[in-house]
Amino acid sequence: MNQTEPDFWVLEYVTITKDPRTGLVVAIGGTERAADILQRTGGFVTAPGPRGDYHRLPHGLPLAEQRLKATGASHALLAAGHSVHLDPVLNMLATPDGDRDAALRYLTQLAERVSAAETSSKVAEVLTEVAAPVHGLLPLTREVIVRAWIASSDLQGATPGEEPEPVARLGSTANSLSEAARVILHARNHAARPTQPPTTAPAPGRASSPVSRRR
Repeated sequence: MNQTEPDFWVLEYVTITKDPRTGLVVAIGGTERAADILQRTGGFVTAPGPRGDYHRLPHGLPLAEQRLKATGASHALLAAGHSVHLDPVLNMLATPDGDRDAALRYLTQLAERVSAAETSSKVAEVLTEVAAPVHGLLPLTREVIVRAWIASSDLQGATPGEEPEPVARLGSTANSLSEAARVILHARNHAARPTQPPTTAPAPGRASSPVSRRR
């Protein structure tokens, strides 16, 4: 008995993903009904593409808002009977490797914030997140390196100052991170200063010459 392949409504399938080249969240596939759901529940807009129109979220949205809109739209599509693939990076409800994913999202968000900064104070805010003395990314990373240095020395039974060269360099790396944090904080303090308006030079012909003053 020959079995025939079932008919699939391919156009009902919707893929919501983040384009790695542009950083845009795009929705590919689906019918007009799916497009309506994307626009109403996710705020997607229609954009022309080389193979026809597609949907995307507006430019410039923070990562957290991208994930919120993409997750909401995917659930609305599923509830309406559509088949949906949602990029795990955009899924707010995904739990595997949650801590690591959260850290990656945080770093991505910082990069997006500093790229979109319109004032030096906004740049200073991001630099503070990177190098703040207690909870900054660099000091916390330095703490990990220091603990790895101590653990490696203990596991190899090395006394202080007699560690193998690769292990000993972990200590110098920790010092380099401290210096890097100091440099970044110095730049942060500079960026946080109020911007002084540029001084305007006198217009040509307005300044009097010594000869005219003598007259």
